[in-house]
Amino acid sequence: MLQYFLKGGPVMWPILLCSVAALAITINKAWQYFQVRRDVGRPLEDIQSSGSRFLGPVLQAVQQGLNDRQISMVGSRELKNLETGLGSLNLIAVIAPLLGLTGTVTGMIKAFQVIAVMGTNVDPSLLAAGIWEALITTAAGLFVGIPTHIAAHYLDRSLDEVALRMKEITLELREGGHD
Repeated sequence: MLQYFLKGGPVMWPILLCSVAALAITINKAWQYFQVRRDVGRPLEDIQSSGSRFLGPVLQAVQQGLNDRQISMVGSRELKNLETGLGSLNLIAVIAPLLGLTGTVTGMIKAFQVIAVMGTNVDPSLLAAGIWEALITTAAGLFVGIPTHIAAHYLDRSLDEVALRMKEITLELREGGHD
């Protein structure tokens, strides 16, 4: 595996960085969303009696009798906190394949430089190094970008589910479902 990484050239380093960052963000957000979904998935009575780490500020806003706009602002702030990191994940999903494409271009430049220098006496093994770099970086960029895009999509949908449940709970509370 290390030999492939090294043959991919210098563009492999930012692709590796993207990979590590995407993995860290995905694991962090997946765990966070798992906890939040478990928290807001409980019956309203349980949430009211035992509290809720995530819904705490919204519950307080409703109990304090704030108006709908104010409650909505509190809920939006909580969702915005949960959204942190998703923009970076989406950015990595786009950048990683572009970095791979950059490596493709630099690899092909190297291959054509060999042709320019060697003329008709081109040694295929010298050409292969540039083409090898081009193909490895393309594959690496796609191997990072595609799963990152899938993870970002899944996490976006999870956040949408949390937002919907939060609105449902808020409506239940506003309509008299609280003490």
